[in-house]
Amino acid sequence: MTVGMCVFLIAVTASTGAGAAEMPADMKHVIVYNLPGRFGGWPANHGIWSWGDEILVGFSAGYYKDQGPTRHAIDHDRPEEHLLARSLDGGETWSIENPADRGFLLPKGDALHGTSLPGLAEGKPVACPGGIDFTHPGFAMTIRMTNVDAGPSRFYYSTDRGKRWNGPFRLPLFGQKGIAARTDYLVNGPRDCMLFLTAAKSNGREGRPLCVRTTDGGKTWDLVSFIGPESKGFSIMPSTVRLSETRIVTAVRRRERRKRWIEAYASDDNGKTWSLLSTPAPDTGEGNPPSMILLQDGRLCITYGYRAEPYSMLARISSDGGRIWGNKIVLRDDGGCRDLGYPRTVQRTDGKVVTVYYFNDHPNGDRYIAATIWDPGKAGK
Repeated sequence: MTVGMCVFLIAVTASTGAGAAEMPADMKHVIVYNLPGRFGGWPANHGIWSWGDEILVGFSAGYYKDQGPTRHAIDHDRPEEHLLARSLDGGETWSIENPADRGFLLPKGDALHGTSLPGLAEGKPVACPGGIDFTHPGFAMTIRMTNVDAGPSRFYYSTDRGKRWNGPFRLPLFGQKGIAARTDYLVNGPRDCMLFLTAAKSNGREGRPLCVRTTDGGKTWDLVSFIGPESKGFSIMPSTVRLSETRIVTAVRRRERRKRWIEAYASDDNGKTWSLLSTPAPDTGEGNPPSMILLQDGRLCITYGYRAEPYSMLARISSDGGRIWGNKIVLRDDGGCRDLGYPRTVQRTDGKVVTVYYFNDHPNGDRYIAATIWDPGKAGK
């Protein structure tokens, strides 16, 4: 089922956060997953992958339950599934796949959000034998956590565009009290891959981002660096792009007391050291993670949810490698409440951008997965 809506407005003023805002001249919203009584959420935790105009995205599917205005509206006493949505036409239409039907990507019984399906719990993660070809044309990897504060994380990989998955394979704790992994990685070569994760802080609370690396196809992983200093609040959920052989830029979700924002860091030595680069989004309402991609024309694009009125999905674009960011781009501002966002974004072969996220139309309504297809145009230039 798809629902389309076109908007033909440019350079309009909006009230989301500080500063001017724009709306893309060409934009369409599409339903990815929406079932009555269900909760679809958190694509950022699962990952998105694309091969030309074939797009695959993961998300959680639970059951709706009103938990009050400050909590996610998911019923923790009912099963949660880890589903995949696949599009073969650049995000215009989607089909839903349940990998658990074939024994893949089974949810954990102690997953962060919800419980596992009866009789369908993930097996204990094992050591990876190595030899993964990260450059395989059908490669995809998803990296999962146990919880946000403590415990190990694990990963799965596929070489047939997400139809079958190998794993779970355990990740080390890298000397930390816990590793909270979401899917963010850079492929450097056939056996060489970097993951960008979040570690528990020294007090055991979330979190501090870090970079780890394998050069033997996933058999062993080494800590490369922490990204930024340990904060009193948290710095979590990195989203990373490579700009050259040595330069990497990552965006992280930040919180200090009541302030919520997105911060960008850069490395000029292939992840060994990092320096604060900019603040792409100085206000994200109650907080939301970034999804950053490198556009075909060399610009950087960040998408994120805004968890305050007007509840929105936003983007910003930088034409200088992330030092300066343009006006907010309003993808939509019609959300019903704060329970939204967690986007993942890819660019189609025709240059249009596809941003997938979870959303709601009103506070007591179901949470569903949507996609916005939009033209980045000349924003940020």
